[in-house]
Amino acid sequence: MVVMKRKNQKKIKPSLVLRDIHRSVSEILNKPFSEKIDHQVFKPDQKILALWAADCAEHVLPCFEERHPGDDRPRKAIEACRKWEATGVFRMADIRKASLDAHAAAREANEEDARAAAHAAGQAVATAHVPTHALGSALYGIRAAAARCGNADDGLIRERDWQLQRLRCLAGV
Repeated sequence: MVVMKRKNQKKIKPSLVLRDIHRSVSEILNKPFSEKIDHQVFKPDQKILALWAADCAEHVLPCFEERHPGDDRPRKAIEACRKWEATGVFRMADIRKASLDAHAAAREANEEDARAAAHAAGQAVATAHVPTHALGSALYGIRAAAARCGNADDGLIRERDWQLQRLRCLAGV
C-alpha cells in the first residue's frame, strides 16, 4: 500500500508511488525493471513518455488553473512539451525555461493540489531532456488528484489507473 496513516491523516509516500509507477511503466513499455531508474532504458520511448507526461500534467492542470487563472506558466510548459514531441526541435534554453517557470508557479501556489499540478507540468516538459522525468510528472499528477479529492487512497488509485490506461493507449498495448 502506498499510503500511511499519521495522526488520522493519510499521507502519500512518494517513494512507494514512484516505485509503483516505474514498475508499471517498465511493464507497459516492455522494459526491464530494476530498483534503480535507468534513463537510457527509456530513451527509445522518450516521445511516448513525453506525450504521456503532458497528458498526465494536463489531466490535473485544472487544479492549478482554477485557483490561479491568470498564471499560464504550467500550461505553457505542457505546450512546450507537446511542441517538442511534434517537431523534434530541442532547444535546451526553451525547455529549461518552461520547466523552471512551471516549478516557480508551483512554489508560489499555497494549495497542495495546485502546487503538485504545476510541478507535474514542469516535469512533463523536462521529459524532452531526460525521458524519466515523465515518472515525476505522473507522481505529481497523482499527488494533485489525491489532494484535490480529499481522500488520498481514492485520488491516488483513480489517477494512477487513468495514467496507466493512457500510457497503454499511447504505447499501443
